[in-house]
Amino acid sequence: MELDDRKVTILKAIIKTYLETGEPVGSRTISKYTDIQLSSATIRNEMSDLEEMGYIVQPHTSAGRIPSDKGYRFYVDRIMQEKEQEVTEVKALMIKRVDRVELVLKKLAQLLAKDTNYAAMISGPQYHHNKLKFIQLSLMDPHKLLVVTVVEGNLIRNKVIDIQEEIRPEEMLNLNIMLNSSLNGLTIDEINLGVISRLKEQAGIHGQVIDLVLGEVAAVIQSEEDLPIYTSGATNIFKYPELSDGQKASQLIRTLEQKEMLQELVQDVNRSQEDNGIQVYIGEETPVQSMKDCSVVTANYELGEGIRGTIGVIGPKRMDYEKVLNTLRHLMRQLDATFKHDKDDEEG
Repeated sequence: MELDDRKVTILKAIIKTYLETGEPVGSRTISKYTDIQLSSATIRNEMSDLEEMGYIVQPHTSAGRIPSDKGYRFYVDRIMQEKEQEVTEVKALMIKRVDRVELVLKKLAQLLAKDTNYAAMISGPQYHHNKLKFIQLSLMDPHKLLVVTVVEGNLIRNKVIDIQEEIRPEEMLNLNIMLNSSLNGLTIDEINLGVISRLKEQAGIHGQVIDLVLGEVAAVIQSEEDLPIYTSGATNIFKYPELSDGQKASQLIRTLEQKEMLQELVQDVNRSQEDNGIQVYIGEETPVQSMKDCSVVTANYELGEGIRGTIGVIGPKRMDYEKVLNTLRHLMRQLDATFKHDKDDEEG
């Protein structure tokens, strides 16, 4: 006899309840699940079938049932299959979105440089104040653990870590449930010592594994990867005599080409400017040494879910500020409309 949807639902409810309580599970408990909506008598019949099939057992003379090894195996395979499918779908969606973002940002940098006659830069989106959305632990072999972490904005990171002890399937399932129920929706600041101590206590002999996993989760949430920055119009600098001096021009061109200094500028903007307003740096106010003879006008764009990037225009101190400000405001509206349309299409 194969498991139909009703039996699968009841088996999952038994296992989840047993993992949470450690007590044998009766039909009355299962009947309280809002998504089952079956009578206790019907549930008892289904539980009898599940017991006959070897998925649950009745310990001693208790009226309740607990999962058998066969039941745990079915549940682990089923839930991992579901989560792997979910992660695969999220990855496909984000690859599509990232490709779209890169194409749009490169084009907008070109338009910005053309419209202003100055140099332009746009940083790729960063993920700020990340909240944890999902953790999946899977054994690669008895001493290697795959940690899949998904954070706000559907940023996904995979890391294989070495572990000393062996973890049984039902223990792995319990760790997954425990980590997700305790950490989902938290930022790195909210995963404090109290939360960590509670998790390690619940994990018992696998407290060391929890330590290793939480270290990887923290690294993902706080990760400062190389920030993609798209530039255009560097040669426009030569149109302005005060910037076209050989040494000044070569320093500016190198800054726009090498990107490290622009990353420093973006980080400074993000530290001092939390909203989506426009900021103007004039001469010595500019945090990048090679731009001290320039003015730099920046704005943050927001794509939702904590995803933000920076737009910048670099030109002489005598730049047409009114035109640059108007162009940046128009560009930010374009970005908002473009990605709102993309999001609506995905949700539709």
